[in-house]
Amino acid sequence: MEEQETIVGRGSRDGAALFRQWFESLDEAARRDERAAYVFVMGSMNEILKAFDMHITLPEINSLQLAVRHVAHEYLQEAEDYGYSPDICGYVKADVAVQLRGGVHPMGQIPKPCLAVYTNACNTYIKWAEIWERIHHIPIFTLDVPGHRQLGVHTVPGDQSFEADRAYVEVQIRELISVCEEITGRAFDIDRLRETMHYANQMSASWARLLELNRSTPSVFNALTDGTVYLGVANGFRGTAEGAKYFQDLVEEMEYKVANGIGTITNEQHRLAFVGVPCYPIFRRFNELFAEWGGTFVSSTYLWFASGGTQKGYQYDLTDPIQSLSEGVLLNVRDAMNSMFDQTTVIEGFINEFGLDGVIYHPIKSCRTVSTGLADSRRQLMENTGISSLFIESDMMDRRVVSEAQLKNRIDAFFEGLISRKQQLTATGGT
Repeated sequence: MEEQETIVGRGSRDGAALFRQWFESLDEAARRDERAAYVFVMGSMNEILKAFDMHITLPEINSLQLAVRHVAHEYLQEAEDYGYSPDICGYVKADVAVQLRGGVHPMGQIPKPCLAVYTNACNTYIKWAEIWERIHHIPIFTLDVPGHRQLGVHTVPGDQSFEADRAYVEVQIRELISVCEEITGRAFDIDRLRETMHYANQMSASWARLLELNRSTPSVFNALTDGTVYLGVANGFRGTAEGAKYFQDLVEEMEYKVANGIGTITNEQHRLAFVGVPCYPIFRRFNELFAEWGGTFVSSTYLWFASGGTQKGYQYDLTDPIQSLSEGVLLNVRDAMNSMFDQTTVIEGFINEFGLDGVIYHPIKSCRTVSTGLADSRRQLMENTGISSLFIESDMMDRRVVSEAQLKNRIDAFFEGLISRKQQLTATGGT
């Protein structure tokens, strides 16, 4: 019993502690007037930036923390008063307000940027970085990652087309190294890069194993709530010893829970997949609306794209780090883009892998990149598989367009229908 009390819940406790540690380090850097690299979750290039010991901040995470702490509306209103449209990405507007406030944030002071690095995985990234360029007069670096040319046709290492794309990415990575040398005044150390990639390898292997363990019944973590904590650590501590150890400990905890039949909730009855971005303004309550019916999220496309493709478990070849990094970036960022534009193929595979009972589609007002086409994707999935699904709309930041009462009505009706369907299938011997 003592062992269970020590190990079960360790991931949440340690994750929260690491998260506080990360923001405290940023706060200290800001107070020393040190600058940070501003990066995004899809293609953060942490491995390169950490090799130069640069502070890293992820504005997407900073913004969602405002919503979780129920202060996002103040920041959104300030950005709108400044001139930004209510229709654009809530993450962007919240971050603009942070910049206008000189980095003031509930979790601590956010340092000013010395560099912005972004990929083309999200079209908003490009315009977002241009805002920092105008405000702070900093260099911005675009990593142009070629996507797949045709839906369902995925080139792989060794293919002529893939190798041409990989070489294109490698040239850009070498250019980024030169930019970092100029900004930091430090020479590039390839052994330091090998070190950060070594820790990234450990994290990626553990992340892939973690997702695999949630196929068990009962599920051992909630892909929506617990998964968001894991994503925070995965992005903030990628390429570090602390991040690698955290995920190794996390896998140990989940393997213990699988071995002892310990689930994330006590009455798991319905296993669900989540498509989209969570509803952070009522984050805990949003999950409770499902948990009250015995529903738990065992998988999520959010764990897929917000980890930048890490869930594939790709392992860098440390004997040729820059070439291997270019290959990993190409594979992982492409995979993250697939999660937004071709969810159906993967969700179909999840149905049997995770024993899904239903799929929840959650388009949001703030993010057209993630939300566009979800209604069509849902219809295709239902036609292909017949699985039950729910389509609910709210937002990841803006509480003005989040109605708990309307969400509850839709969710309750979904579960009533799901239970009725299960009863009919059981009575007829169907599956």
